[in-house]
Amino acid sequence: MWIDGERVRDVTEHPAFRNSARSVARLYDALHDPKTREVMTAEDRHGIRTHRFFMPSYAPADLLASREAIAQWARMSYGYMGRTPDYKASFMATLGADPEWYAPFGDSARHWYRDYAERALFLNHVLINPPIDRDKAVHEVEDVYVHVIRERDDGIIVSGAKMLATGSAVTHATFVAQNSAVQLEEGKAEDYALVFIAPMDTPGKKLISRSSYESAARSPWDNPLSARFDENDAVVIFDNAFIPWENVLVYRDVKKATGFYAQSGFMPRYTLQSGTRLAVKLDFLVGLFARALKANGTAGFRGVQAKFGELVGWRNLIWALTDSLCYDPMEGPGGTVIPKIENAVLIRLFGTSAFPTARAQFRRDPWRRPAGRPVEQPRPPERRAAPDHRSVLPRLDRRRPRPDQAVQADLGCGRERVRLSPRVVRDQLQRQPGADAPGHGEVLRRARNPRRVRRPGRAVPDRVRPRRLDRRHLG
Repeated sequence: MWIDGERVRDVTEHPAFRNSARSVARLYDALHDPKTREVMTAEDRHGIRTHRFFMPSYAPADLLASREAIAQWARMSYGYMGRTPDYKASFMATLGADPEWYAPFGDSARHWYRDYAERALFLNHVLINPPIDRDKAVHEVEDVYVHVIRERDDGIIVSGAKMLATGSAVTHATFVAQNSAVQLEEGKAEDYALVFIAPMDTPGKKLISRSSYESAARSPWDNPLSARFDENDAVVIFDNAFIPWENVLVYRDVKKATGFYAQSGFMPRYTLQSGTRLAVKLDFLVGLFARALKANGTAGFRGVQAKFGELVGWRNLIWALTDSLCYDPMEGPGGTVIPKIENAVLIRLFGTSAFPTARAQFRRDPWRRPAGRPVEQPRPPERRAAPDHRSVLPRLDRRRPRPDQAVQADLGCGRERVRLSPRVVRDQLQRQPGADAPGHGEVLRRARNPRRVRRPGRAVPDRVRPRRLDRRHLG
């Protein structure tokens, strides 16, 4: 694991990853907590107790129970961690439902399902080829794309690069496959027609991470979301890495390598996970918006109420769509049920509007329309990692106005308002929402091009996407 030119020896201690590692650890703790264990876990048909979404679903009630387990985990990060362990369960659970689809590697599928379910493993995945020579066929970019170098009696040797391994620093293994949009030519691209799983300690495997939002966060006080829930993206590089046969699911089979994405049930299942997480995130934003209005004393303004109602409407819509994914499923592999595809695509369609709409409300209404901006709130001294409230708002002479009185609003004390504004509001506007989340590309563009961009007649604040992108904005 490499980041900013440095080799990471221990992700649980490195400032770029340690808080996200702790956030993931809390998810696993919840599986054993008596208060949440029954909501989150159950026994599958093999007698394995695991997370409910880590096992196949055979009835609408199973899908609904899985959704509640997904929501329980999502609430622990307010919906801001997208590639939590249950994301890859969207695919891995299907290995237990129909392992023979992967013949002659059916035993590999059965082995990985059992290991994944029993240990509740955390997998990242890489499906995208690096954006190099995209005008060429896949088999013509041998020096970059992942492909088999040679075959051995006990496995295969692979080389090449893949992306985008979100959250990979704190995972157990990487799932490697082709994106559904990739075109592989039969008779020419068999060396690239691979689906396999590579544990993180695979010799010859490297991960190169982007710069960390977590390490760039001033403190959990200033950046309460980024400091805790950064899911660092990485490029995975295989340099003559050995993959044993028991870790291979598809080998030199163009039809299966390009067809697993649709035929495995992965796509409809992951929309249940991502849609539920988006609904939880909107729960959080609705609550945050309501608290912001209370802080400014504008909750009774009719125009503000209309905008707040619009946000609540989006929240209700996404939750209703997840209901339809559970109650109106279709038949999946191995006699299972999976969300109906026409309902699943609605999550992707409306989800791309729900989150940007919510963000737009925060850019206008709670702070700007009532004539107050979050940047005017005090912040702690730069050298204090987790400042005490008393150091931020010191108690002054009783005969003089105290700073906490000046900022307390309707929340009871100044500390609560300072915590809310600008910390949480600003942080949720600027941080990465998760690789599969609506608005992900927008935020990444802001992160890559943070300088001020001028539009005719006015200055645009940092990290606002320009109307027109050219090559320098694309990194």
